[in-house]
Amino acid sequence: MKDDVIFEKHEEIEKEIKRLTKIFRGLEIKKKNTTVGLIERAAFMRIKLKELEKDINIYGFTEWFQQGEQEPYKRQRPESQIYCSLNTGYQKIIKQLTDLLPKEEIKKVESDGFDDFVSGRDG
Repeated sequence: MKDDVIFEKHEEIEKEIKRLTKIFRGLEIKKKNTTVGLIERAAFMRIKLKELEKDINIYGFTEWFQQGEQEPYKRQRPESQIYCSLNTGYQKIIKQLTDLLPKEEIKKVESDGFDDFVSGRDG
C-alpha cells in the first residue's frame, strides 16, 4: 500500500515536471540548464502543497492544544505551518522561473483569458 502511494506521488511529480518543462522549453541553453533544478523543486512543492491542502480542508489550520495542567488553547497545526512555508518557497521558485521567460511568453503563461474577454466586449 505504501509503495503504491509513493509511486502515485512520484507519477504526479513527474507529470508536473513535464508540464513545467513544456512551458520553459523555448529558453536558450544557459537559461534552460538553470531551470532544471528549479522545475524539479517546484513540481515537488506543488504536489506536496496539494496534499497539505487536502489535510487542511479536513482538519483546518488550527487545533486545540494542551500541555500539562495549562488551559487548552488553539494553535496553528504543524501541517499548516509547513504549508505556509512551502507555499512561500514555491511562489519564489515560480517567480524565478517566470523571470527567465521572454516577456511575450510571460503573457501567454499568465493569461487566463479574462483580459481578452473584457477587451472583446461591446461597450
